[in-house]
Amino acid sequence: MSTSMAATPSVAVLGAGSWGTALAALIARHCGRVTLWGRDAGVIAAIDARHENPRYLPGILLPDELHATTDVAAALHGADLVLVVVPSHAFAETLHLLAPHRPANAGVAWATKGFEPGSGRFLHEVAGEILGSEVPLAVVTGPSFAKEVAIGLPTALTVHSDHAAFAQTVADVLHGPAFRAYTGDDMIGAELGGAMKNVLAVATGVADGMQLGLNARAGLITRGLNEMLRLSAAIGAQPETLMGLAGLGDLVLTCTGDLSRNRRLGLALGRGQSLQDAIREIGQVVESVQTVDEVMRQAQRHGIELPISSAVQAVLHGEITPADGLRQLLARDQKAEYPEMLFR
Repeated sequence: MSTSMAATPSVAVLGAGSWGTALAALIARHCGRVTLWGRDAGVIAAIDARHENPRYLPGILLPDELHATTDVAAALHGADLVLVVVPSHAFAETLHLLAPHRPANAGVAWATKGFEPGSGRFLHEVAGEILGSEVPLAVVTGPSFAKEVAIGLPTALTVHSDHAAFAQTVADVLHGPAFRAYTGDDMIGAELGGAMKNVLAVATGVADGMQLGLNARAGLITRGLNEMLRLSAAIGAQPETLMGLAGLGDLVLTCTGDLSRNRRLGLALGRGQSLQDAIREIGQVVESVQTVDEVMRQAQRHGIELPISSAVQAVLHGEITPADGLRQLLARDQKAEYPEMLFR
């Protein structure tokens, strides 16, 4: 099928959380024809009437060109491009919801990070099964906090797709004066980086919550990147993807930026707060809580040892305390930093 679009494409963004709203606002400023769909009638009404998302992006003025609706069929009517921005646990449900209303020539991209809960499947596998092999698919990922994008601060992301023309189309819609959108063709690597960084951000948050210092934080980020690279090599991803915006870039941002929900979860746990209380205070979905199980499922499937991710899983399941996890990591045998070459 063709991925060509009108000079000013019509875009439907599904998901009116902070990230979906921020991307819809960004695209509206660039293209002017955006409809945002969400389930919360109060939030949707506020976006349309006051040009503000009071729940997720309070106080940030949204462009007049952005329209919102709770009617998925109305949101998708006449769309040239569909961008899905929902938590990973709602991804499959949202694709089933959009499938019967998707215009025939509209490709589907997503800015969702994680795996399918329970199966550990990558989201492009889920999308291909639900939408069919003829629909162009793309993943939008990289280091980005919704609030900064919404207020127009400089940001760089990457769009990966098996369809080069569709990747370029999505990038063109996003690209603007303060927003750089790169392209690539490694969907599995891009999705792995976007999922794993959330797990590793919990580890660095725990270390910072325990006041272990900047050396410990840098060590965890670096060894966390090592875990990403080893798993990516096992699944056939391109190492450059994990060394770029989808991997290292997103990892550094999420591990060091206090706007990260996953880092904030780790900070709370490191300070002795319970998991339930920490999630309640954050007030939004914290992807790492589900993603860690799927990361470890992938690791076990490929026979890869991931000590940091494994420790995070045990902490989040209440099997060990953060202090126990630290002791386990420090007690590991000394070895070469890279006993096997990753880049061949």
